[in-house]
Amino acid sequence: MAYVINSTQSLAFKAYDYYLWTLSLSDQRTRGWPMVDSPAPTIFYTLLYLFIVWVGPKLMARRKPFRLTWLLIPYNLSMAVLNAYIAIQLLTASTRLRYSYICEPCRQRNHPDELQIADAVWWYYFSKMLEFCDTFFFILRKKDSQLTFLHVYHHSTMFGLWWIGIKWVPSGSTFLPAMVNSAIHVLMYSYYGLAALGPAVSRYLWWKKYLTILQLIQFTCALVLGVNGLRTGCDFPLWMHYMLIIYMMSFIVLFGNFYIKAYMERGNQVFFGMDVGCGQGNTYINKRNQQNGQSHNGIQSNSDKKLN
Repeated sequence: MAYVINSTQSLAFKAYDYYLWTLSLSDQRTRGWPMVDSPAPTIFYTLLYLFIVWVGPKLMARRKPFRLTWLLIPYNLSMAVLNAYIAIQLLTASTRLRYSYICEPCRQRNHPDELQIADAVWWYYFSKMLEFCDTFFFILRKKDSQLTFLHVYHHSTMFGLWWIGIKWVPSGSTFLPAMVNSAIHVLMYSYYGLAALGPAVSRYLWWKKYLTILQLIQFTCALVLGVNGLRTGCDFPLWMHYMLIIYMMSFIVLFGNFYIKAYMERGNQVFFGMDVGCGQGNTYINKRNQQNGQSHNGIQSNSDKKLN
C-alpha cells in the first residue's frame, strides 16, 4: 500500500514539474492577460457549460419554450460585429507583416502588428466562451434535437484549444484559422440575427446556402495546412500541427456521420443551408418538427416553407 501511495505521489510531482516546465515555454507577451495565466478559468467555464448542457433540458422538460427573439437579434448582430473586428485586425496586421498563409513561425516580438495579432487572437479565444450562448438558446427554446454531440463537442473543445493558442502561440500561423473562422462567423451570425426579424427580411438572405460549403472548405484547408506544415518542416510547434490535424479529422468524421443521417431523412436538400452544428439555425429537422412548422428563432421563413 505504501508503495502505491509513494508511486502515485512521485507521478503527481513529475506531472506538476512538467506542467511548470510547459508554463516556462509560454509566450511572454500574453502573460497577465485575462484568463490566460492559469487554465483554471477555462476549465471551470467549460465544465459549467457541460453541466448546463446536462441539466438544462431536464429543467426545461415541463416548461414552455422561450421565443427569445428580442435577445437573439442583438446577440447575433453583436457576435457578427465582434467577429468582423477580429477578422479585420488579423487581416490588416498579417498583411503589413507580410505573413505567409502557408507557414509563419511564431516569433515573440513586441512589434505593434504582432501585438495586434495576439490581441485579436485573445478576443477570438474569448468569443468561444461567448458562443456557449448558442447552446443555452437551444436549451431555453427547447430545441433539444439540435443539441447534437457535434454541436456540444465543437463548443466545449474550441474554448480550451484556443486557450492553448493564446497561451503558447498567439501569433504566427495561428492567425489564419482564427481569421477565416471569424469571417465565416460574420456571415453566420448576420444571417441568424437578420432572420430573427421575420420572413420579410429572411427572404433576402441569399448567403445561407453557402455557409455549409464555406465551413467544409475551412475544415479541409486547416487539415491541409497542418499536413503541409509537417511535410515542409514548418518552424512552428510540432505538437500544434498534430493537434490541428487530429482536430480537423474529428470534425470531418463527425460531420460526415451527421450529414449521412440528415441526408437519409431529408434527401439532397439537406446540404444547402445546414450549419455544421456551430450556430443556432436548424441543422436538420426531424419529420415531426417539419410537420409542426418549427424553424429557427421560432419563425418560419420562406426557405423553411419550401423545405417542408
